Amino acid sequence: MTQLDRFETKILRELQRDAAQTTAQIAERVGLSPSPCWRRIDRLEREGYIRKRIAVVDRRKVGLNAHVFAQVKLNAHGRANLDEFSAAIRAFPEVLDAYVLMGTMDFMLRIVARDIDAYERFFFEHLSKLSGVQEIHSTVALSEIKATNELPLP
Repeated sequence: MTQLDRFETKILRELQRDAAQTTAQIAERVGLSPSPCWRRIDRLEREGYIRKRIAVVDRRKVGLNAHVFAQVKLNAHGRANLDEFSAAIRAFPEVLDAYVLMGTMDFMLRIVARDIDAYERFFFEHLSKLSGVQEIHSTVALSEIKATNELPLP
C-alpha cells in the first residue's frame, strides 16, 4: 500500500464524517480542486482504504431497542471448528459485529433485537444451539455513551 499524503488523510476524515458530501464539497474542505480530489477518492476506493459508503441508521427508530454484547466460549471440539462457528455467526443479521478474542472467552458479539424477548428467542433458538458452544455470557447495554465509525486518523 502507498503512504497517504495530508490531502488523502483529510479526504478520509471528511468521508468518515459525512460520506454524502459531493466531491466539490470535499475538495473545498480539504483545499483541492474537484478533479484531483475525485482522482484521490477513486484511488482510495480502488486500493481498499474506503471499503464502502453507507448510511448509519438509528436502530431505535427502526424498532431495534435491545443492544446486547455476548461473549461466547467454545468447547475444545468447537475450537477446532472456528471457521464453522464464524460462518454461522455471519449468517445472523442480528449480529452486527463479531470478534475472535484472546483470553477466557473465544468471541465477542454485538447483537441487536427488537426487545429483550426477541433477544431471548434468538439466544435459545439460534445462538445457544450452534455446534461447539460451551458458554454464553450476555450483557445488555442500558444506554449508549459513544458510538462512532470514525477512525482517529493522524
